[in-house]
Amino acid sequence: MRLLVAEDDPRLRDVLVRGLEASGYFVDAVGNGAEALEYLDAYEYAVVVLDWRMPRLTGIAVVERIRAAANGTAVLMLTARDAPADRVAGLDAGADDYLVKPFDFEELLARVRALQRRPGGTDGRVLRRGRLSLDQGTREVLAGNLPLHLTAAEFRILELLMLRAPAVVDRQQIAQHAWKDETRPLGSNAIDVRMARLRAKLAGTGAAVVTVRGSGYRLAAT
Repeated sequence: MRLLVAEDDPRLRDVLVRGLEASGYFVDAVGNGAEALEYLDAYEYAVVVLDWRMPRLTGIAVVERIRAAANGTAVLMLTARDAPADRVAGLDAGADDYLVKPFDFEELLARVRALQRRPGGTDGRVLRRGRLSLDQGTREVLAGNLPLHLTAAEFRILELLMLRAPAVVDRQQIAQHAWKDETRPLGSNAIDVRMARLRAKLAGTGAAVVTVRGSGYRLAAT
């Protein structure tokens, strides 16, 4: 799962990146609003953690431009402003949630998880498709009551397919979700190898990875 952190305080930005990466996320981090928009144009993110006060473009300006572009990425706004009018302004601009500084990191992590759950088809922190269940918190995958032992990349690929099912996911999206540096798998057969291994491990689970020629992959019931 890839997140974007836009925070101009380098110390807080570093704390957020280290904490989120330790929780299993891939994190891109920028220090101003203009850079945040550049990254949003280039990548697809599950959640954006966005500071209100930033140079070049404020967090409010960034979220307004995100929504004007019909980009539905979930946005968690960080700010020292705690007046009700400020919270209303942030939410009205298009933010999905609001967290006042200083905050506890575990609360931020919980809010990020809650924003991930908003797309249809998820059930709390556990994704379910047929007999398959994937716990995003514990990173456990079960087929019925039996555990599936997946590598980190296989887990992230299955997570993405389950989040998007029954829609098709292209190779670029898979690379961004499952690898920190998405250029590595795109220049090799790494995605094909992981898909072949994942297909084998899903045998008999009631779900299968289907190749959609020229488009990508999707998760389907068998």
